[in-house]
Amino acid sequence: MVREIVHLQVGQCGNQVGSAIWNALYAEHGLDNAGVFQRKKYEKEDEDNDGIPDRIEKVNVYFNSTTQDDRYTPRGILVDLEPGTLDVIKASPIGSQYIPNNLIFGANGAGNNWAKGHYTEGAELVEDVLDRVRVESEKCDCTQGYQIVHSLGGGTGSGMGTLLLLKIRDAYPDKITKTYSIYPSPKVSDTVVEPYNGVLSSHQLLENSDETFIIDNEALYNIANNVLNHKEPTYTVLNELVSQVTCGITSSLRFPGDLNGDLRKLGVNLVPFPRLHFFLVSQAPLFNKETSTRTKLTVTELTKQCFSSRNYYSNVKPDDGLTLACSFTYRGDMKTNEVDTASEALQNDQSDNFVEWIPNNIKTSLISQASEQYPKSCTFVSNTTALKGIYQRLATQFGAMYKRKAFLHWYKGEGMDEMEFQEADKNVRDLITEYQDKQDASFEEDEEEEEDDEAI
Repeated sequence: MVREIVHLQVGQCGNQVGSAIWNALYAEHGLDNAGVFQRKKYEKEDEDNDGIPDRIEKVNVYFNSTTQDDRYTPRGILVDLEPGTLDVIKASPIGSQYIPNNLIFGANGAGNNWAKGHYTEGAELVEDVLDRVRVESEKCDCTQGYQIVHSLGGGTGSGMGTLLLLKIRDAYPDKITKTYSIYPSPKVSDTVVEPYNGVLSSHQLLENSDETFIIDNEALYNIANNVLNHKEPTYTVLNELVSQVTCGITSSLRFPGDLNGDLRKLGVNLVPFPRLHFFLVSQAPLFNKETSTRTKLTVTELTKQCFSSRNYYSNVKPDDGLTLACSFTYRGDMKTNEVDTASEALQNDQSDNFVEWIPNNIKTSLISQASEQYPKSCTFVSNTTALKGIYQRLATQFGAMYKRKAFLHWYKGEGMDEMEFQEADKNVRDLITEYQDKQDASFEEDEEEEEDDEAI
């Protein structure tokens, strides 16, 4: 049985990244711009006993099949509070494939104001969006979960994105809710009120998300500049980097493999405590064209690259924390014993970078279908205490503005109370403390505590 994912993209950033993800999914499943499978192009690929190629067997994870033969439409819901971005998407090569009713937009925009997206403008549209979510869910045989692509710096993606997350969590409590969240970057700042929007959104993500994959533009710029050698990276290049990771994370749902995983397995293996469900992601290989011809892609090389900070999609330093648990999803023609050897070597060589009180904290998945870009690739997802650096930076910037009540009247004008700011700030600071506690915890201390308890 196919376990489907319902995809939502919210706000300008969310819709642009979401479009890149759909383009990548079309390519991976061998669909042309009209949603028809290119059978001739892939006729040499392995087919099972039913004569169905691997590329198309589980295409329904992200696509609805239509009444016409071999035609698939995206199971995506596109939301924005202003029409501009969706107009651009409609004019794109696959724009006509989206179900028209699933493109939902307002007229006024959120003006980078979280409260507008969450309480006023966004609240007026949210019922229409939930109605489309229900329609898409009813078309599914067995929904695995809901994914939201959004940014935390602006108004629509942060405010309305977290409102949708809250409502979906209420309506479908037993399903996995995951978000690809573009966090404000240290140096690349688009709006002045990013710290407010970021902290208010993080407060919501802490309560309502099961899995949040953290991405920031500065880290993507560094990869595009230093690794891929793009002198002036465009958002198109950055969005393609995000699409590679999303395709890697969901590849085990969409293609056959020796070691399979899914969203629930990822959560069970990577979330030791319910509040610590924020993940650092990276992708390998990331090459410019000259280097790609000189480097041999082996399991060891991919593992080493993924664990290297230059491939991280978030601007964190590995030395700032310890890894609680991590997952490697390998794609391409690789053997399980190679994967086991590589993960064992990593655990031994990098033992100082892992917490000592979680044994064997590396999960692996092996997918036989290669990605579109490379014959062998790997997607890395890590739950590390180094992520506290992102929240420390946000909390510091938030505190500096909130102390002087700067820009607060814009939020109060939409009906927000100062108490909500204080609650959000406290929640984020508690998260930082929690990360620090888990980083400082040691195996020996716990053993001593147990001996004391027995003595008592």
